[in-house]
Amino acid sequence: MTRRKGELTPSRIDREWPYQVALRADQVSGDRYAIVHGFCRELSLCPRGHTVCRNNTTYCVFCFTDPAHAALFCERFKGEPFSPKDRGRGSGWFLWQKRD
Repeated sequence: MTRRKGELTPSRIDREWPYQVALRADQVSGDRYAIVHGFCRELSLCPRGHTVCRNNTTYCVFCFTDPAHAALFCERFKGEPFSPKDRGRGSGWFLWQKRD
């Protein structure tokens, strides 16, 4: 895989924005996109997020530096806390292997 100079890598995002929240992708599409991102304007949101898949459902993951911001976002949009440790490895990197 090739990276562009200055591009945020997944490991850097996990280190610098460790508080992550997953929302179902359908909650972030259409008109709701502007609502979600508008809410995050004053929060410590990472400029780049990622997606994961669990039980045939796609989730958008929002990453924050401040745990209070992540908790506020999670509460407002009914998200689920996401741990980078639950992300798949290798060719299944996008799979959310949630540990209960």
